[in-house]
Amino acid sequence: MDTKIVPGVVKEQSIATLNPADSVMDAVNMMTERKIGAVIIVDNSARLAGIFTERDLVNRVVAKGLDTASTPLKQVMTANPDTLGPDDTAMNALELMSARRYRHLPVIDGETVVGMVSIRDLFNVVKAQLEEDLREREKFIFGSDYGVA
Repeated sequence: MDTKIVPGVVKEQSIATLNPADSVMDAVNMMTERKIGAVIIVDNSARLAGIFTERDLVNRVVAKGLDTASTPLKQVMTANPDTLGPDDTAMNALELMSARRYRHLPVIDGETVVGMVSIRDLFNVVKAQLEEDLREREKFIFGSDYGVA
């Protein structure tokens, strides 16, 4: 599975970003509106400062009884997160996410944030690859017209 992160996994993505000074409630609203599990936190130069995830919300905000409206993201985000590069493969991403128990990883090209990879994105890539492998095996075993309606 040598699918590259860009463009194989991350295509034309609208990146959800906030500033470290924004509130947890700003992140919650964005995550709810976009139906996503994480937002990228960028500084004023648009460089990656951190990531804020559903797990951060549960473990660092709710469990500690913090006020979502007054707590800045810089206080509860994961600063300096691990990242992927555009040329990393989906398999690299899966291995890192599995080893470190992540569900989201920012994708960085130089100092520019170009996307976010989720475990769901990688599942879809793996599923498509497995389906293609199965079709190729069926063609080899049964002939090129097997399964064609």
